[in-house]
Amino acid sequence: MNRFAIVTGAANGIGRAIAARLARDGLRVALADIDLAAANRAANEISAASESGTHDRPIALQVDVADARSVEAMTAAALDAFGRIDVMVSNAGVMERAPFLQMTESFWRRVLDINLTGAFFCGQAAARRMVAQGSGGRIVNVASNSGIFGGRGRAAYGASKAGLINLTQTMAIELAEHGILVNAVAPGPTRTHDGMPAEPGPAVMARMPLARFGRPDEIAAVAAFLASNECSFTTGHVYCADGGFTIAGMTEA
Repeated sequence: MNRFAIVTGAANGIGRAIAARLARDGLRVALADIDLAAANRAANEISAASESGTHDRPIALQVDVADARSVEAMTAAALDAFGRIDVMVSNAGVMERAPFLQMTESFWRRVLDINLTGAFFCGQAAARRMVAQGSGGRIVNVASNSGIFGGRGRAAYGASKAGLINLTQTMAIELAEHGILVNAVAPGPTRTHDGMPAEPGPAVMARMPLARFGRPDEIAAVAAFLASNECSFTTGHVYCADGGFTIAGMTEA
Protein backbone atom coordinates (compact mmCIF):
# COMPACT_ATOMS: atom_id res chain seq x y z
CA MET A 1 0.00 0.00 0.00
CA ASN A 2 1.24 3.49 -0.82
CA ARG A 3 2.20 5.62 2.18
CA PHE A 4 1.97 9.38 2.38
CA ALA A 5 4.05 11.81 4.42
CA ILE A 6 4.24 15.48 5.33
CA VAL A 7 7.63 16.99 6.19
CA THR A 8 7.68 20.52 7.58
CA GLY A 9 10.62 22.85 7.09
CA ALA A 10 11.36 20.76 4.00
CA ALA A 11 12.73 23.40 1.64
CA ASN A 12 16.30 23.17 2.89
CA GLY A 13 18.75 21.37 5.14
CA ILE A 14 17.66 18.44 7.26
CA GLY A 15 14.00 18.73 6.28
CA ARG A 16 14.82 18.55 2.60
CA ALA A 17 17.08 15.55 3.20
CA ILE A 18 14.29 13.78 5.10
CA ALA A 19 11.79 14.48 2.32
CA ALA A 20 14.23 13.17 -0.30
CA ARG A 21 14.93 10.03 1.72
CA LEU A 22 11.25 9.28 2.26
CA ALA A 23 10.58 9.78 -1.46
CA ARG A 24 13.44 7.42 -2.25
CA ASP A 25 11.90 4.88 0.13
CA GLY A 26 8.70 4.97 -1.90
CA LEU A 27 6.53 7.39 0.08
CA ARG A 28 4.60 10.21 -1.56
CA VAL A 29 5.79 13.35 0.20
CA ALA A 30 4.39 16.82 0.81
CA LEU A 31 7.20 19.32 1.36
CA ALA A 32 5.76 22.01 3.63
CA ASP A 33 7.59 25.24 4.32
CA ILE A 34 6.91 28.90 5.03
CA ASP A 35 8.82 29.62 1.79
CA LEU A 36 6.59 28.06 -0.86
CA ALA A 37 8.91 28.92 -3.75
CA ALA A 38 11.82 27.16 -2.07
CA ALA A 39 9.61 24.17 -1.25
CA ASN A 40 8.57 23.96 -4.90
CA ARG A 41 12.20 24.03 -6.02
CA ALA A 42 13.08 21.26 -3.58
CA ALA A 43 10.08 19.17 -4.66
CA ASN A 44 11.05 19.56 -8.32
CA GLU A 45 14.66 18.58 -7.60
CA ILE A 46 13.58 15.50 -5.65
CA SER A 47 11.19 14.57 -8.45
CA ALA A 48 13.90 15.00 -11.09
CA ALA A 49 16.21 12.70 -9.13
CA SER A 50 13.51 10.05 -8.78
CA GLU A 51 12.46 7.32 -11.16
CA SER A 52 8.86 7.50 -9.90
CA GLY A 53 5.94 8.15 -12.17
CA THR A 54 4.13 11.48 -12.33
CA HIS A 55 1.49 10.41 -9.81
CA ASP A 56 4.21 9.76 -7.21
CA ARG A 57 5.87 13.16 -7.45
CA PRO A 58 6.22 15.16 -4.25
CA ILE A 59 4.12 18.25 -3.78
CA ALA A 60 4.90 21.58 -2.11
CA LEU A 61 2.68 23.26 0.46
CA GLN A 62 3.00 26.53 2.33
CA VAL A 63 2.72 26.55 6.10
CA ASP A 64 3.51 28.73 9.08
CA VAL A 65 3.75 26.08 11.78
CA ALA A 66 3.29 28.68 14.53
CA ASP A 67 -0.21 29.41 13.19
CA ALA A 68 -2.80 26.72 13.97
CA ARG A 69 -5.03 27.74 11.06
CA SER A 70 -2.11 27.51 8.64
CA VAL A 71 -1.25 24.04 9.93
CA GLU A 72 -4.86 22.95 9.57
CA ALA A 73 -4.93 24.25 5.99
CA MET A 74 -1.68 22.43 5.18
CA THR A 75 -2.99 19.17 6.61
CA ALA A 76 -6.27 19.51 4.72
CA ALA A 77 -4.40 20.20 1.47
CA ALA A 78 -2.22 17.12 1.95
CA LEU A 79 -5.31 15.04 2.67
CA ASP A 80 -6.99 16.36 -0.47
CA ALA A 81 -3.92 15.50 -2.56
CA PHE A 82 -3.15 12.10 -1.03
CA GLY A 83 -6.39 10.85 0.45
CA ARG A 84 -4.64 9.92 3.70
CA ILE A 85 -1.69 10.82 5.94
CA ASP A 86 0.57 8.07 7.25
CA VAL A 87 3.62 10.02 8.41
CA MET A 88 4.16 13.47 9.90
CA VAL A 89 7.70 14.75 10.30
CA SER A 90 7.79 17.94 12.38
CA ASN A 91 11.12 19.40 11.37
CA ALA A 92 10.41 23.13 10.98
CA GLY A 93 12.40 25.15 13.48
CA VAL A 94 14.78 28.01 14.11
CA MET A 95 18.18 27.76 15.77
CA GLU A 96 18.75 31.24 17.13
CA ARG A 97 20.90 32.17 20.11
CA ALA A 98 20.93 35.11 22.51
CA PRO A 99 22.46 35.68 25.96
CA PHE A 100 20.00 34.85 28.73
CA LEU A 101 20.24 38.27 30.40
CA GLN A 102 19.61 40.10 27.14
CA MET A 103 16.98 37.77 25.72
CA THR A 104 13.75 39.58 24.87
CA GLU A 105 10.23 38.30 25.31
CA SER A 106 9.65 38.45 21.56
CA PHE A 107 12.79 36.39 20.90
CA TRP A 108 11.73 33.77 23.49
CA ARG A 109 8.18 33.53 22.15
CA ARG A 110 9.29 33.28 18.50
CA VAL A 111 11.60 30.32 19.18
CA LEU A 112 9.09 28.49 21.39
CA ASP A 113 6.19 29.21 19.01
CA ILE A 114 7.98 27.72 16.01
CA ASN A 115 9.99 24.90 17.58
CA LEU A 116 7.58 23.60 20.20
CA THR A 117 4.09 24.95 19.59
CA GLY A 118 4.53 24.29 15.87
CA ALA A 119 5.29 20.63 16.52
CA PHE A 120 2.24 20.44 18.81
CA PHE A 121 -0.02 21.90 16.11
CA CYS A 122 1.38 19.61 13.40
CA GLY A 123 1.35 16.49 15.56
CA GLN A 124 -2.19 17.07 16.74
CA ALA A 125 -3.55 17.82 13.26
CA ALA A 126 -1.88 14.75 11.76
CA ALA A 127 -2.82 12.47 14.65
CA ARG A 128 -6.48 13.41 14.38
CA ARG A 129 -6.44 12.35 10.71
CA MET A 130 -4.59 9.14 11.54
CA VAL A 131 -7.11 8.26 14.24
CA ALA A 132 -9.98 8.87 11.81
CA GLN A 133 -8.28 6.64 9.22
CA GLY A 134 -8.02 3.86 11.77
CA SER A 135 -4.76 2.35 10.51
CA GLY A 136 -2.16 3.96 12.76
CA GLY A 137 0.74 6.07 11.65
CA ARG A 138 4.14 7.49 12.48
CA ILE A 139 5.03 10.90 13.88
CA VAL A 140 8.68 11.95 13.94
CA ASN A 141 9.78 15.10 15.75
CA VAL A 142 13.16 16.65 15.02
CA ALA A 143 14.56 17.61 18.40
CA SER A 144 18.21 18.40 19.22
CA ASN A 145 20.87 17.37 21.67
CA SER A 146 20.47 20.94 22.96
CA GLY A 147 17.25 19.67 24.51
CA ILE A 148 19.23 17.16 26.56
CA PHE A 149 21.88 19.45 28.09
CA GLY A 150 22.44 23.17 28.50
CA GLY A 151 24.33 25.43 26.14
CA ARG A 152 25.41 29.05 26.24
CA GLY A 153 22.96 31.34 24.47
CA ARG A 154 20.41 28.55 24.06
CA ALA A 155 17.88 29.26 26.80
CA ALA A 156 15.03 29.52 24.30
CA TYR A 157 16.29 26.95 21.80
CA GLY A 158 17.24 24.39 24.43
CA ALA A 159 13.97 24.85 26.30
CA SER A 160 12.00 24.42 23.07
CA LYS A 161 13.80 21.18 22.23
CA ALA A 162 13.59 19.83 25.79
CA GLY A 163 9.87 20.53 25.65
CA LEU A 164 9.68 18.76 22.31
CA ILE A 165 11.31 15.67 23.79
CA ASN A 166 8.70 15.56 26.59
CA LEU A 167 5.93 16.24 24.07
CA THR A 168 7.19 13.27 22.05
CA GLN A 169 7.01 11.02 25.11
CA THR A 170 3.54 12.20 26.07
CA MET A 171 2.20 11.86 22.55
CA ALA A 172 3.63 8.34 22.38
CA ILE A 173 1.73 7.32 25.51
CA GLU A 174 -1.60 8.84 24.48
CA LEU A 175 -1.52 7.79 20.83
CA ALA A 176 -0.32 4.21 21.32
CA GLU A 177 -3.88 2.91 21.59
CA HIS A 178 -4.48 4.20 18.07
CA GLY A 179 -1.43 2.47 16.60
CA ILE A 180 0.40 5.79 16.18
CA LEU A 181 4.08 5.60 17.08
CA VAL A 182 5.82 8.83 18.05
CA ASN A 183 9.59 9.20 18.23
CA ALA A 184 12.21 11.91 17.84
CA VAL A 185 15.60 12.26 16.23
CA ALA A 186 18.00 14.64 17.96
CA PRO A 187 20.69 15.94 15.59
CA GLY A 188 23.99 17.20 16.85
CA PRO A 189 26.19 19.64 14.92
CA THR A 190 25.18 19.17 11.29
CA ARG A 191 26.54 20.91 8.18
CA THR A 192 23.30 21.97 6.57
CA HIS A 193 24.67 24.41 3.96
CA ASP A 194 27.89 25.24 2.14
CA GLY A 195 28.35 28.51 4.02
CA MET A 196 29.23 26.61 7.21
CA PRO A 197 32.85 25.77 8.10
CA ALA A 198 34.23 22.45 6.95
CA GLU A 199 34.45 21.16 10.52
CA PRO A 200 33.03 22.09 13.95
CA GLY A 201 34.84 24.49 16.24
CA PRO A 202 37.30 23.39 18.94
CA ALA A 203 34.71 23.26 21.75
CA VAL A 204 32.65 20.74 19.79
CA MET A 205 35.60 18.76 18.43
CA ALA A 206 36.94 18.30 21.97
CA ARG A 207 33.91 16.21 22.96
CA MET A 208 32.68 14.65 19.73
CA PRO A 209 34.05 11.12 19.26
CA LEU A 210 33.42 11.12 15.49
CA ALA A 211 35.08 14.56 15.24
CA ARG A 212 33.15 15.95 12.27
CA PHE A 213 29.88 17.54 11.27
CA GLY A 214 26.97 15.28 10.54
CA ARG A 215 25.40 15.34 7.08
CA PRO A 216 21.69 15.99 6.56
CA ASP A 217 21.31 12.60 4.88
CA GLU A 218 22.66 10.91 8.02
CA ILE A 219 19.95 12.56 10.12
CA ALA A 220 17.41 11.64 7.43
CA ALA A 221 18.40 7.97 7.66
CA VAL A 222 17.38 7.87 11.32
CA ALA A 223 14.16 9.77 10.67
CA ALA A 224 13.34 7.40 7.81
CA PHE A 225 13.59 4.37 10.08
CA LEU A 226 11.35 6.01 12.68
CA ALA A 227 8.83 6.78 9.92
CA SER A 228 8.91 3.27 8.49
CA ASN A 229 6.78 0.21 9.14
CA GLU A 230 9.95 -1.50 10.33
CA CYS A 231 9.75 0.74 13.37
CA SER A 232 6.95 -1.29 14.90
CA PHE A 233 7.80 -1.73 18.61
CA THR A 234 9.55 1.55 19.37
CA THR A 235 7.72 4.63 20.58
CA GLY A 236 8.48 7.59 22.82
CA HIS A 237 12.22 7.49 22.24
CA VAL A 238 14.80 10.06 21.23
CA TYR A 239 17.57 8.92 18.88
CA CYS A 240 20.65 11.12 18.99
CA ALA A 241 22.27 11.38 15.56
CA ASP A 242 25.19 13.44 16.79
CA GLY A 243 28.52 11.69 16.34
CA GLY A 244 28.56 10.68 20.00
CA PHE A 245 28.40 14.30 21.19
CA THR A 246 25.64 13.68 23.75
CA ILE A 247 27.28 10.71 25.47
CA ALA A 248 30.85 12.02 25.58
CA GLY A 249 32.29 12.98 28.94
CA MET A 250 36.05 13.07 29.51
CA THR A 251 37.48 12.18 26.11
CA GLU A 252 41.20 12.79 26.65
CA ALA A 253 43.53 9.84 27.16
